[in-house]
Amino acid sequence: MASLTVLALLLTGARHTYEMHLMIERTHKTFVTGLPRSLYHAVEKLLTAGHVRVVDTTRDGPRPERTVYELTKEGRIRLQEWVHLLLSEPDTDSSLFGPALTYCGCLPPIEVADALRHRRNQLHERALTARAALDETRDHLPRILMVEVEYEAARLEAERAFIDGLLADLKTGRLTWSTDPNDLPDIDELLREAE
Repeated sequence: MASLTVLALLLTGARHTYEMHLMIERTHKTFVTGLPRSLYHAVEKLLTAGHVRVVDTTRDGPRPERTVYELTKEGRIRLQEWVHLLLSEPDTDSSLFGPALTYCGCLPPIEVADALRHRRNQLHERALTARAALDETRDHLPRILMVEVEYEAARLEAERAFIDGLLADLKTGRLTWSTDPNDLPDIDELLREAE
């Protein structure tokens, strides 16, 4: 998740790695683990892949020199593809769905809605399969042997209900955003105001 987070943070403007680390901490992105080492490693991988590039090197007083990175066109495309995939394809424990929701604003609302509809349909199919397994075994197995399947069916149905709510909000305009970089809020200013 560190690479995804780096790409998303650079969408808001050029930054050095330590600044990204501080932003992650201030915005409580707890799914990014291994800080700060994981960020430095992610930046190196993204730099090698051509998804970010160096734009400046700065030094603030006696502090160490810091390299400033920005997102490339290829990096923006990779970010959008990655978020779309995480939104549309359910993972077995939904641990990737939270980060996908965190960064869904990098996609146009219509693409998010399309991805969520795809996910909702897959969740529905998986929940039906789980319910069918419960029905099939109800008379043959003790409930205790199938309680995890009950949990999985309930989890899938709850996630689907959440997605239905998001889709309704997207449709009615209660949830909307702009992907135009000129319309993005100043994240640094928002974080300063929150302190």
